Amino acid sequence: MQSERFKSTIIPLRQTLFRAALKWLQQKEEAEDVVQETMLRLWNIREQLPTISNPAAFAMQITKNSCIDRLKSRRENTEVNDFCLGAENETPYSEMEKNDVIGLVKQIIERLPESQKIVIRMRDIEGYELQEIAEIAGAEVSAVTVNLSRARKKVRERFIKIMNYKLGNDE
Repeated sequence: MQSERFKSTIIPLRQTLFRAALKWLQQKEEAEDVVQETMLRLWNIREQLPTISNPAAFAMQITKNSCIDRLKSRRENTEVNDFCLGAENETPYSEMEKNDVIGLVKQIIERLPESQKIVIRMRDIEGYELQEIAEIAGAEVSAVTVNLSRARKKVRERFIKIMNYKLGNDE
């Protein structure tokens, strides 16, 4: 693809790609970075672009994949400690106990299957809506709901099992 054709075919997609990235990432600077990376990737493969039947869809897929990568990276850096567990007058002991529970829940989440781990973190930790998660993951809302339900159930079951063990209950 010649430089002029690239300018007329790919460059006009920039705003559309930016809006999609902004919707997924919710951060203007990060969305701009993703679009810039997408444009660079497309420029680097400009000779192969004429063989792609729908360059606009291809560009959107690159953008979507980059957003997913960034969300995964964010997910790894997100701390459950950002949650407010509702204790206003905490003692050092209750704070330590709360941190232990948070650490345990983090460990349980990390042991979930990848799809469930991503969905529970995006929904319950990062606060994404089901529709947003479905769009980012390229899945149906029903599939996201099922994964979220299964993830929550596994976390709850494992948490109860571990707590019963620690308390000496054999339930």
